[in-house]
Amino acid sequence: MSNAEVKSLILKLQEGNESAFSELYDKFSPALYGIIKKIIRDDEIAQDILQDCFVTIWKKAQTFNEEKGSFFTWMLNICRNRSIDVLRKQNRESDHLHVMKETEVLSTSQESMNINTIGLKDVVDSLPEQHQIIIEYLYLRGYTQQEVSEELDIP
Repeated sequence: MSNAEVKSLILKLQEGNESAFSELYDKFSPALYGIIKKIIRDDEIAQDILQDCFVTIWKKAQTFNEEKGSFFTWMLNICRNRSIDVLRKQNRESDHLHVMKETEVLSTSQESMNINTIGLKDVVDSLPEQHQIIIEYLYLRGYTQQEVSEELDIP
């Protein structure tokens, strides 16, 4: 899909065009579902999150600002944040966090970051390992700064 086609689709979506929403779902739901599924292991919950995210995308399409990033990145962040929220809720309810293995986290970060942050992985990889771990906890696992401090026993 070209940039012009995406911009046209976004404008139609922002005008409330239901066929544009349907096209958006058809084009982007597989990629967004893949990101959600990396964070949430349960298929049924991941599908519910995807549906919830698309409702949010529909309702908040007018808030998208292309000066802040691409539309896909905007949608990806909605899905990622919602997935992390659900994961945290599961943790509170069952006191059992489904944490991805480190290699899966790095793989997820590569897949999601390559879209619009070319070179960012190289920058992160050049950091000392202790800093890479902090970034992993904050961005990919959704920990707060306080939680990272407690988990890693650092200030």
